[in-house]
Amino acid sequence: MRDRLHLKVRHRRMLEVILREHVPGVEVWAYGSRVSGHSHGGSDLDLVLRASGLEAIPIGQLVDLEEALRLSTIPFLVEARDWARLPESFQREIGRAYVVLVEERCGPPRQAFESGDD
Repeated sequence: MRDRLHLKVRHRRMLEVILREHVPGVEVWAYGSRVSGHSHGGSDLDLVLRASGLEAIPIGQLVDLEEALRLSTIPFLVEARDWARLPESFQREIGRAYVVLVEERCGPPRQAFESGDD
């Protein structure tokens, strides 16, 4: 999927550092208005975290990530959700339009959302 994330480079780099520190080995997808093109400068950034094997991420780790994001100087709200805790219907919706923010090997490939004819 080509990168169409509406995010300044410096903010993307800050996010990548925070994510790699707090959820290492986790693939992170952005979705929502910053991917669809319907965002504005103050729009939040929606992220979904896909851990190895698509297993649930420990709650304590998620809380630490949320705190780091809140304390960062990123000038908009960043909401991170754990893929394993989302209903399948929401996973399918996210799978329709997303951008990989942090790419890591985790579980089965995106087979449910990509046809394979890249």
